[in-house]
Amino acid sequence: MNTAGRMRVIIMGAAGRDFHNFNTYFRGDEHYEVVAFTATQVPHIDERRYPALLSGRLYPDGIPICPEVDLPALIREYDVDQVVFAYSDVPYDYVMRRSALVNSLGAAFVLLGPKYTALKARKPVISICGVRTGVGKNQATRRVAEILKAAGKEVAVAEHPMPYGNLVKDRVQRYATVADLEKHACTIEELEQYEPLVTAGITVYAGVDYDAVLARAEREADIVLWEGGNNDFPFYEPDLAITLVDSLRAGDEISYYPGEVNLRMADVVLITNVDTAPRTGLDVVLANVAAVNPSAEIVLAASPLSVEDPQAIFGKRVLVIEEGAALTHGETRYGAGVAAAHKFGAAELIDPRPFAVGEILATFERYPGIGVGVLPAMGYGKQQVKDLEATINASGADLVVIGTPIDLRRIIAMNVPAVRVEFQLEEQGHPTLGEILRARGFTG
Repeated sequence: MNTAGRMRVIIMGAAGRDFHNFNTYFRGDEHYEVVAFTATQVPHIDERRYPALLSGRLYPDGIPICPEVDLPALIREYDVDQVVFAYSDVPYDYVMRRSALVNSLGAAFVLLGPKYTALKARKPVISICGVRTGVGKNQATRRVAEILKAAGKEVAVAEHPMPYGNLVKDRVQRYATVADLEKHACTIEELEQYEPLVTAGITVYAGVDYDAVLARAEREADIVLWEGGNNDFPFYEPDLAITLVDSLRAGDEISYYPGEVNLRMADVVLITNVDTAPRTGLDVVLANVAAVNPSAEIVLAASPLSVEDPQAIFGKRVLVIEEGAALTHGETRYGAGVAAAHKFGAAELIDPRPFAVGEILATFERYPGIGVGVLPAMGYGKQQVKDLEATINASGADLVVIGTPIDLRRIIAMNVPAVRVEFQLEEQGHPTLGEILRARGFTG
């Protein structure tokens, strides 16, 4: 505690939940002094400051953002009282090892829950969250929006933050057209979330200050959809909470933080990949849901593929590119691209590791569990995009199979032909999402 009697706090984050926790819980509270944020998971988000214009009157110089590796030194330097853990999609032992580190240095280890951080909306909110990264939230969000729009409802989607640029400029972002995506110079990771919604005619909001984001979204929407990033829980209090569980990663729903929070909070559990997962995986998921949230309604869903030119894949040596975040901290082994390559008769899946350069090579080194024969579409900054392009063009592939949610050919100059794979969410049996939304009065 400092000489003014304020508790000294460090917030551990990844440029998302950490900023939200500060804005909603700490910013104007004179009992606390947030001395630093630490950053991890996402490259190039440390060694900067949370700006004074967003920090409030108690922080006229803003707040430094430091690499998480510096956490022990920061705790000692500032005589820190509390460390708040504020990022997502990590196994339980990872969280508790950080707790052990923090506690061993004398500080309290804190996990703030929705009671302290979730904002109350004036309009109905449907949250669409997951127990892991890459579980299919974006497809589910599009499906829910499609149902609501068909019922005559105006819908806006509030996306989990990805503030990798100028935090003041990006305080509130609105995306209604592809031109808006270009205006904000979106990263590949942002495009993967925003573009499929925008091209489906759905307005997207994002940013840094989610109270201001909500106020803007409510002006034009009858219903606000919250799409969570990674497996984070909602920034807004939901009137209906939908949580996605991946039957291909059975067991993860009760072993990753804060994914199990979403599972326990869910009104509806949407189980994905039931068309490709073994029956044993689905059985494990169903048993775990019944154990921790027996009152939740269960919806089963498949993810049918479509390829713009499936015959082009047959007999080719292909380089498959999948969504980066899903392969890295989401720990998926493969995605739609690999499934399409196998389904349509690729002769070989090329391993990109021997051709990886720069930050793409560093990604493989940091995440050795990425499956052989897949290239993560990393693009958090210009250098990563350049290194991704160089890796693709050095691969010697006959064909690139793009399994990401966006068409990378718009961003990367590929010297080999490519085909794009798309997939949608398709409910299996009953109840369907439409039936649930109607029964709960959202489409009436």
